Formats: sequence, structure tokens, C-alpha cells
Amino acid sequence: MSESQNVEYKQSWRDEYLKWICGFANAQGGRIFIGINDCGTVTGLSDYKKLMEDIPNKAVNNLGLVVDVNLYNQSGKRYIEIIVPVSSVPVAYHGVYHYRSGSTKQELKGIALQNLLLKKIGKRWENIPVEGTSFADLDPSTIQSFIKKAIEKDRVPADAATSGIEVLLKNLNLVTEQGELTNAAMLLFAKNPAKVSVTSSFKIGRFGKSSDDLLFQDIVETNIFDMPDKVVEILKAKYLIRPISYKGMERLEPLEYPEPALREAVLNSIIHKDYSSTYIFLRVYDDRLHLWNPGALPEELNIEKLKGEHSSYPRNRNMANVFFKAGYIESWGRGTNKIITACKDAGLPEPVICEEQGGISITFLKDTFTEDYLKSLGLNERQVKAIQYAKERGEISNSEYQKISSIKKSVAAIELQDLTEKHLLERVGNTGRGTKYVLTRLI
Repeated sequence: MSESQNVEYKQSWRDEYLKWICGFANAQGGRIFIGINDCGTVTGLSDYKKLMEDIPNKAVNNLGLVVDVNLYNQSGKRYIEIIVPVSSVPVAYHGVYHYRSGSTKQELKGIALQNLLLKKIGKRWENIPVEGTSFADLDPSTIQSFIKKAIEKDRVPADAATSGIEVLLKNLNLVTEQGELTNAAMLLFAKNPAKVSVTSSFKIGRFGKSSDDLLFQDIVETNIFDMPDKVVEILKAKYLIRPISYKGMERLEPLEYPEPALREAVLNSIIHKDYSSTYIFLRVYDDRLHLWNPGALPEELNIEKLKGEHSSYPRNRNMANVFFKAGYIESWGRGTNKIITACKDAGLPEPVICEEQGGISITFLKDTFTEDYLKSLGLNERQVKAIQYAKERGEISNSEYQKISSIKKSVAAIELQDLTEKHLLERVGNTGRGTKYVLTRLI
């Protein structure tokens, strides 16, 4: 068994390993093996009798935790297993809170610590009441827009339009039992959501060749219910182009990235953002679009699970519920799959999705015809070279194919036919010398 989210190996005991026990207790629990090295090989303990008594006592005295300590014997070598339960309350070691994430131990500070404390007492940041606010702080036009959309989707009753804002927000769990507006209510519908989160705005930037070369930018500072539409509207107006192509006599002008995928990604970033953290950043480059929002994946998911069939685990449940009722999202955990499918249907590579800097990153790529992608389709070196040639010059002929790869005409014809059957090239012009092959996305 290798080290993992719930397993840690230590060759010998040190009292500082109480930090690891603390980290497991604050996370999902786990097991620490003493007397096993990092490779998983049992090295044995000479002081196992003393440790069997010391470790439980130190866990209770320093952490207030009761842990199970078991002794095992493998080929005459003794080792110890410490079973750490999940704690229902936050646990600190010498005033410092630790947390097990992946196969690492982290010290929690600031926002991360705040979120742990809220989680352990069964509360979420979105449900915290906002002092000094009233229904006058909300934007009636945004609320009416929500009601209209939700009624059209048949996800709220028709009388929601006349029952009053207070009743509506109570039904959406956006006010406390005492009638106070929550963080979620203010972010969704307030005239000035910065009252509860100064970083609730959405930053968009157009860059040159590097992230140091900022050409121009926009900051969307509206409430988050209006935000997705405004972000997509600005992207379409200022940041993205519409390459012209034709299907027969029909003129086509789709966005360079599929709009449904962009909209879904923007929605996901807004709904799943950690609003006690920093801004959402969307960076547009010549060859890619990079979107990042703060907030790691929930413990139930990882990147691979995110791409497959999975349940929905929204960070902000009540916010997500409002977007669901308005018909902006579904509650089936299919958002990532829809993004990937839309890009593939548009002839673009699968977006790159990863966890980085405490958040989730998705990168849309413009160029399908990269060397790695072409090889993944089973093309040989000559065919890859031919696609790159056509990309640079706009077209390639049989004679040019022969020349760049030093092959016979018959071989070139077979391989060009294969490229057309894979819908990478399309044959245009008359038979013979007038025949050219162009990239399908450039027709």
C-alpha cells in the first residue's frame, strides 16, 4: 500500500508527528504507520512497547483525541498502526490547525482556516447573515429577471411573481430564521455585492504573448446572477473573433471557441467559487483562453472523476440552486462533460482542466493541429508534417506532399486520402494538377 490521502508512513516516531494526527482528524481521518519507510517496506521498531503507551497518551493530552494504536509483526519486525478518526470539531496542535490534503500536510491560516471552522460547526460561508443590510439593498430588476426565468422553466410556482420578495428568498434559503439576508442573497441579488465580498467581481484581460503583456482589461462588478450574461457579452464584443467560413453557400461566423462551452465554464467558475477568497480571472491570449476561479475541488472529486460520470457537489448550494431554478444549469454534474463535448464538436482540442494555486483552471485551446494531437489520431510522421505544411501555407498538393517527405506519388495519394477520410483535409479543385488539399477548418 502506498502513501495516499488517508495513509502515511514514518520509519520512526517523533512527537512532531502529532501534527499529522491533527491533519488527519481535521480532514477525512486516516492511518499512520510507524516502522515503515516511504517505500512501504517494514523496517521495524525497537521501542514499540513504549510507543504503544506514549502515542495514545500524547494524542489525548495534546490534541484531545482518542486514537486506536495497533501493533503488528512482519517477519520478526514490529510496526505500529495509528488509526485517526475524523473529528467533529476543529483540532489544533499547539495553537496551529493542520489539514491532510492529498499526501501532504498543510497549516491552515486565513481563509482556509475560516472555512474549516465553519465546516466543522456545520455552517457554510454563503449562509452567514450580513449585518446592517435590508431588502432595500437588493436589485428588484435582477430578482424579477430570476422570477421570470424560473417560472418559464417551471421550477418555481407561478404565484412567485406576486408572493413578495421576502417569501421568495425564504423559500430559496437566502434569509435566516430571523429574517436576515445571507451572504448568498447579497451576492446573487444585491445592487452592490462588494458589501459582502470585495473580490466578488470578475476580471477579464487580453494579453499578448505572455502574462506580463496586458493589452486591455474589463472588470465585471455586477451581482453574480447577472454576471454570466455580462461576462459572455463582453467576451463576444471585445475579446473573441468570429472567423468566417462557408458551408456551401451559407456564411458561418461562429465564435472561435464554442459559446455553450464558454458559458458553461463561466457559470461553473461563478457558482463554485470560494467567495471568501480572491477574484475570478479570465485571460485571453492569441492561441488560448484561460479561466481560473479560487476554490479547490470537493473531497469527493478529482480531475479524472470530474471528466466522467459524477454527482454534483456544489460549494455554494443555495447559490447553485438559484441558478438551477433559473434554468442556467442542471443538477446532474454534467457541466464539465458538456464543455468537453462542445469543444470536440467544434473541432477543437479537449480543454485542459487542472487544480492550481488553490483553485480550478480550465484552458481552451484554439489550435487543433498540434503535433501531439495529430499523433494521438494515429497519423504517421509524414502525415503530421503535411498537416503542419497545410496549416502554414493554407493548402498542400500531392506533388508538395511527395517533395517534403521524399515519397512516391502513389504513397502520397493513399496518405492524403486517409487524411480526408479523417476529416482533417478536404480535397478541392479539379482532378490532376489543379487538385489541392486544405484544412477542414480553413474552408
